[in-house]
Amino acid sequence: MDAKTHWEKVYATKAPESVSWYRAHLETSLALIERAAVARSSPIIDIGGGESTLVDDLLLRGYKNLTVLDVSRTAIEVTKKRLGSAAQQVRLLVGDIFEIKLEPHAYDLWHDRAVFHFLTTAERRLAYVRQVTSAVRPGGHVIVSTFGPEGPTKCSGLAVMRYDAESLHGEFGERFRLVQSSKELHQTPIGTAQQFLYCYCRLE
Repeated sequence: MDAKTHWEKVYATKAPESVSWYRAHLETSLALIERAAVARSSPIIDIGGGESTLVDDLLLRGYKNLTVLDVSRTAIEVTKKRLGSAAQQVRLLVGDIFEIKLEPHAYDLWHDRAVFHFLTTAERRLAYVRQVTSAVRPGGHVIVSTFGPEGPTKCSGLAVMRYDAESLHGEFGERFRLVQSSKELHQTPIGTAQQFLYCYCRLE
């Protein structure tokens, strides 16, 4: 089963609040985005944004140039419906991160809490980093969250990678200057705990 088919099935059969990664508000991501001091008009892209409420909270904070990318059309349609008329203020994209052509140096900030830890081969991770390097302007901000060293080994039935700050930063290379890393204990909807790692970098 390819990624698109897998995630379409997940989002078609599970309520947004029932998936393990659900969080009503992504407080850590929001704090890092605001710390990056990105102007409210600066372009931000959320990779694998799916049904996440991050875009809602960014709109409430006055951000005006937002893009959400997900491989699942079902997830994007849920977000569009939830946003209502506010969806007109957001660019909602359906596409595979490895196939979609993002405009070069179009974004001031790249956010991902959903995709990178599913990339279990070096080739896929290198291709992802090439997309980041192409799509983010020099001097831009990159916030990537994955499962931490004590996080789960599978998510949604798929194998995942786990990282500490050094190993995650190592995947991106010298052009990405690490500004901050932190761990978060995420409580899933069924009450279990998952360790997430956040890394915030600047692209030199």
